[in-house]
Amino acid sequence: MPALCPVSPVVVVLLTGTGTLTETRRTRSTPPGRGLLLRAAAPTSASETAPTISDWLLAHTEVRPLVAIVCGSGLGKLAEMIKDPVILKYKDIPNFPQSTVQGHAGQLVFGTLQGKHCVCMQGRFHLYEGYSIQKITLPMRVFKLMGVHTVILTNAAGSLNPGYRVGDIMVIKDHINMPGLAGNNPLVGPNDDRFGTRFPCMSDAYDRKLRQLAQEVGAELGFSDFLKEGVYFVLGGPSFETIAECRMLHMLGVDAVGMSTVHEVIVARHCGMRCFALSLISNEAVMEYTSQEKANHEEVLETGRVRAGQMEELVSTIVSRLEEYSAC
Repeated sequence: MPALCPVSPVVVVLLTGTGTLTETRRTRSTPPGRGLLLRAAAPTSASETAPTISDWLLAHTEVRPLVAIVCGSGLGKLAEMIKDPVILKYKDIPNFPQSTVQGHAGQLVFGTLQGKHCVCMQGRFHLYEGYSIQKITLPMRVFKLMGVHTVILTNAAGSLNPGYRVGDIMVIKDHINMPGLAGNNPLVGPNDDRFGTRFPCMSDAYDRKLRQLAQEVGAELGFSDFLKEGVYFVLGGPSFETIAECRMLHMLGVDAVGMSTVHEVIVARHCGMRCFALSLISNEAVMEYTSQEKANHEEVLETGRVRAGQMEELVSTIVSRLEEYSAC
């Protein structure tokens, strides 16, 4: 047996041009020339993975969805509106991410809502779960390939607007993308022209006609007192905002803050799908140092349970009238 060379531990990490992480490690017990080579699997781009997932889903359901609904924290009951449901667990779908957050069931529900073919994401993905921004937006590309033309997204958010109260529902009219301002945008990297242009416009990210429809429906249902419209700010999470951060966001004109939705909207709009989004105000952001209030996830889930019925009615009625607001 050859003598072992007493070398000091050495770790070399190389990031290749394709994003593959290669780690070469030699320890005291490793003979020279026998470095332990650990390679993380080369990442597959969303545009390459999406067709495979889309084909798999189309083979496992006869539903051809035109509308996709994304359920936020505590809002999974929206999926119970779907008639004749076909449920596919995320864990059973090849190359599909997994939900790790309480309040996210982790399944796709295919079926009909108000006579329209729909798919409902009962659980979404977030940056703070450790996924890449391309991975958490992968479902949007999959839905595009399946034939979806309208995406309705929901989330739970903290209020920065003093005129909002817990339980209010905010129609998102615009967003501020903090991760994107720092360079973490889901469209970074080579552009796939099959999905959209290199530089997509975001001034119309949230469809004006659908926002108008929501206000009309809200008035008819008697929701005007708690149906608002405002600007949503996305942070990376998972920690809630500090008091100083909340004060800054308030000065920027932000009405609500959360940890999702925006990345999905950017990719959906890049793919040419219409977007409509609702924030359920689950807590009021703390902006005073003397306050004893503390944001927590349990409060988010409880607010979702209280407002679930009204959210279902609002979304269901909007879907029933989508033909009046066709993409043409």
